[in-house]
Amino acid sequence: GAEEREHYAAKLAKQHPHLSIWVSSGSPQWYAREIFHKQGISRDRVYLDYRAQDTVTNFTTLVDDLKARGIDSVYLVTSENHMMRARVIGEIVFGSRGIILKPIAVPTDSPPESWQKSLRDGCRAMLWVTTGHTGASLRDSDHLLKQWKLLEMLETSSKNKG
Repeated sequence: GAEEREHYAAKLAKQHPHLSIWVSSGSPQWYAREIFHKQGISRDRVYLDYRAQDTVTNFTTLVDDLKARGIDSVYLVTSENHMMRARVIGEIVFGSRGIILKPIAVPTDSPPESWQKSLRDGCRAMLWVTTGHTGASLRDSDHLLKQWKLLEMLETSSKNKG
């Protein structure tokens, strides 16, 4: 989701030539490839995957592919303000398949994400582990809150009429 993460991952890949790099729904494909190319990273080491729509699906769309390749630990490269939420989700989703996370935070000036987002997406990750569904509708809690208030208003209105 952030170009800085890909630059950081490319530098890490340069330092560790045995590592494969998996980018989940990051920069456009041509741009991501250019970032790794400029660091001299061979194209066959970089896997770009654009199935994810959010942080939860960053993990759920990749976990079984990684497991099938025999990968049992990964470096999680993400912005430090996003690390808590990413770790909560990753520990649940990847942990369900026995894959260990090794976090590497990319420095940022942005404030940390709220614990509420971590809790919400942790619940979504648990939902995925138990049902195979990510509960994507839960990510838009404002939308759900508006629906709840609308239902309350309708209920109150119908009681007042009766």
